[in-house]
Amino acid sequence: MYTVEPNQDYRDQSLRHDAELSSDELKADATKHYDECYRDYLFAWCNRENLALHYGYWDEDQPYDQHQALLNKNRVLYEKAGIQPGDKVLDAGCGIGGSSIWMAKQHGNPVTGITISAKQADYAQEHTRHHGVQDLVNFEVADFCATPFADASFDAVWALESSCHALNKGDFLREAWRVLKPGGRLVVCDGFLLQRRFDERQWQAVVTCLNGWAVPNLCSRDEFGQLLQQQGFQSIQCHDITPQTQGSADYMYKVAKRLQPVQKISQWLGLRTKAQTANYLVGLAQHVLFTERLTEYCIFTARKV
Repeated sequence: MYTVEPNQDYRDQSLRHDAELSSDELKADATKHYDECYRDYLFAWCNRENLALHYGYWDEDQPYDQHQALLNKNRVLYEKAGIQPGDKVLDAGCGIGGSSIWMAKQHGNPVTGITISAKQADYAQEHTRHHGVQDLVNFEVADFCATPFADASFDAVWALESSCHALNKGDFLREAWRVLKPGGRLVVCDGFLLQRRFDERQWQAVVTCLNGWAVPNLCSRDEFGQLLQQQGFQSIQCHDITPQTQGSADYMYKVAKRLQPVQKISQWLGLRTKAQTANYLVGLAQHVLFTERLTEYCIFTARKV
């Protein structure tokens, strides 16, 4: 059995050379993942309209397809967080700009997106021109645990499948608190562990996902809620949207199975990098995490009072 504790790096030891990665090394690993997998995401997961590097939200009473579900996730987070048109938003871990651009296009919000990847920031800035929101959205290279912004700079902090990249999630929440204005809102959407003990097969699925997405660890819902309380956030709510996320988990699994022959041939020919192969393997492993209820998928909202 494998037992895990909070704030540890639980990825494959081969990535760490028998030593814990430093903060800079962790960031470099995540940067490498997103830089090398950019075109994979555009080809197999999202498109240039939604630019989404996250799971979708499938309403039970709506016949969404994958790309609609990806856009729908933005709407759900926006509404649950109570963000208003005109609110200044920090997109903490903005990827290639999908959510930032959506907020600007749909609601006129001025948005600053930050990423640790200079390539992602460049891609995202290009996408703002395609969508015509370059006057509202700006992208910068910055660490969401230590941003260059002044205290009380933003009305809302948005973290969609990004806070998981922090080794200690509390570091991210402290910085979010600092840059939020009084009354500002935080919205975090991510996966959370449902257990701390795993058998060999389950643990292999967990580690495959951590390796493939350059994520050091996941915490539980209760642990994250406690971190929010410790930081001083109030009006904390947790929304379990695992059922509405299952459609994307199933879609990812089907795409991975369909592309399996291509992946094997490309890997054999040396056309796939280590990061690209690891990212592909997540498509299969993440389905285990969902179907065997090893993880849940939740939206946290909270307010700085």
